[in-house]
Amino acid sequence: MSVVPLADLQRGRCRPLDATARLQGPALVGQLAELAHWTVHDGTLQREFAFSDFHRTIGFVNAVAWMANAQDHHPELQLSYSRCTVRWHTHSAGGITLNDFICAARADVLADEGG
Repeated sequence: MSVVPLADLQRGRCRPLDATARLQGPALVGQLAELAHWTVHDGTLQREFAFSDFHRTIGFVNAVAWMANAQDHHPELQLSYSRCTVRWHTHSAGGITLNDFICAARADVLADEGG
């Protein structure tokens, strides 16, 4: 699989995937290079977002929830007053897939718009 550019990730749509779509090794590393600030941690694609106050944090969480529902691909969220950690993982594939990168790229746009 070739690396999907950031602009294409931001416009992408999630689709049903199975274990054959899981990204590993060089494919995972190559795709990760498209997203600044994201890391692979415990089998998830993860980033911590920082905000100036609780209102902005909750606004971001709500925007991510709306986007995730539209994509039918839901993250794990951990939040506090001014931080939200987002973790993406494709359960049906048992790992990280292009769907996770699509949603991560879209979450970055949401943070830029509201943060």
